[in-house]
Amino acid sequence: MWRTNLLLVLALIPASFCGPVNTLQKRGNVSFADPRTNNGSFLDNAGDGFSEPLNVVISGTSSPAVLTDEGFIGFAGAVGFAPECLGAHLGGPQSADLGDGNGFQNQTFELREDFGNFALGTCIEQLLGGNHLRLFRQNGSLADTGALFLAVSLEMGLLENHTIAENGYDVGRDNLVKKAVGLTSFNGTTYNTTAQNLTGVMPTGNATINHGIAVDGNAVLLIVEIVDTTQPG
Repeated sequence: MWRTNLLLVLALIPASFCGPVNTLQKRGNVSFADPRTNNGSFLDNAGDGFSEPLNVVISGTSSPAVLTDEGFIGFAGAVGFAPECLGAHLGGPQSADLGDGNGFQNQTFELREDFGNFALGTCIEQLLGGNHLRLFRQNGSLADTGALFLAVSLEMGLLENHTIAENGYDVGRDNLVKKAVGLTSFNGTTYNTTAQNLTGVMPTGNATINHGIAVDGNAVLLIVEIVDTTQPG
């Protein structure tokens, strides 16, 4: 069974993955559209009336290859995230309305901290806890920006039922941003990432927030540029 699950993970990653090739054309010069403009939200739907913050946005002006599923997984590898352990997903999907005309859509996928081992490190995260993210794409007819909205949080391990750590939404966001800003690389592709604060995009406190963990109401916009792509030797 574990071999079958491993194949499912590897199916997300091209053979001899060497990072995205930045040949796609940009959609435009729009970083993202504020979901609240069209009755969306920076809070997703976690079920049972609770929500989790969409606290990191990958700008639609980033290198187009980064905004694809494959390309984002490559960038995620550069900042310490990878597909889930042996393809095994824990918990149900969450959904979000990004105000793009698509209404509520389930997350595209979930990635977890890999502790320096892209192939198997997420097994450690599922057992002991760590950072993880859910990805949602803004691509509806009302706001086809291509921006990626991430729900990032620091969670506890399996014995704690993956509940969110103390201050885990803000801490998870800040940990990801800290690792992302500046030059990073993964399998031959180098990224340069800059950050801008998005203040007050969601309510502060813990009202409706999953696990009763308070948030500071802020998100961070990341602009990710591919600056070099080489074929690994």
